[in-house]
Amino acid sequence: MKHTQQNTRALAFALVTIALALPAFTQVNAGTAPAYKTASDILYREGAELTDYMTERCRLDVYYPTDVKDFATVVWFHGGGLKAGNRFVPRELKEQGLAVVAVNYRLNPHVKSPAYVEDAAAAVAWTFKNIATYGGSPQRIFVSGHSAGGYLTSMVGLDKRWLAAHKIDADQIAGLIPFSGHTITHFTVRAERGIDGKQPIIDDMAPLYHVRKDAPPLLLITGGRDLEMLGRYEENAYMWRMMQVAGHPDTTLHELEGFNHGQMAAPAHHLLLRFVKRIVQTTP
Repeated sequence: MKHTQQNTRALAFALVTIALALPAFTQVNAGTAPAYKTASDILYREGAELTDYMTERCRLDVYYPTDVKDFATVVWFHGGGLKAGNRFVPRELKEQGLAVVAVNYRLNPHVKSPAYVEDAAAAVAWTFKNIATYGGSPQRIFVSGHSAGGYLTSMVGLDKRWLAAHKIDADQIAGLIPFSGHTITHFTVRAERGIDGKQPIIDDMAPLYHVRKDAPPLLLITGGRDLEMLGRYEENAYMWRMMQVAGHPDTTLHELEGFNHGQMAAPAHHLLLRFVKRIVQTTP
């Protein structure tokens, strides 16, 4: 598939996107919305190394349709700068015929890098090993998140060592959809090392460091470059460009012009739905 870069145009485009995207998964069971259940507060890490804080934070919810088989699943990581936030199922992804695995992970200052990525990988691995129990397809697992969650999405999907620790190949992921995520080393990780937030670093904790042509399909979405957090659009544009240089066949960048860092998530969910629909329809 040809690489594309798209500069989406303010609210008008977002409304068109919503209109196009909403039918993606809702037309099931003779046109009725699927029934849903939620399995809550599941501990996704195990072993002798579990601390009380891990037992508290390393939990997820599975929001899933009960009358759809082999459904797609989106593993969703919340934002909050790796310092705050809690799991939730985005409103725009509810009753769309797919499952959402909403994940909590440990936070700074209780832990430091790479604990955040380790937790994210453990949650994705749990999903691969368990989603069939709920009726989902392990071949249709997508990973997404906003801000810090977008950073975790890219790290888990591009740097194969984190999932390999759980005997999962990152290339099994059906698609990666980071919303406004860092592609350089995250500012909280830099702060842990005493590095100023305006000093860009690209090392092995930066998604950009792990650019590769055999990665899963990648959908990059940011808010408008003049409204986003410092340099966030430009980071993602560089990621888009370097994936092209690497020969990756399916990387797309959307800039949601007119939306800031927080506002971009709502319209971005509809781009996510279109992306998931395309991958599901074109992959056996």
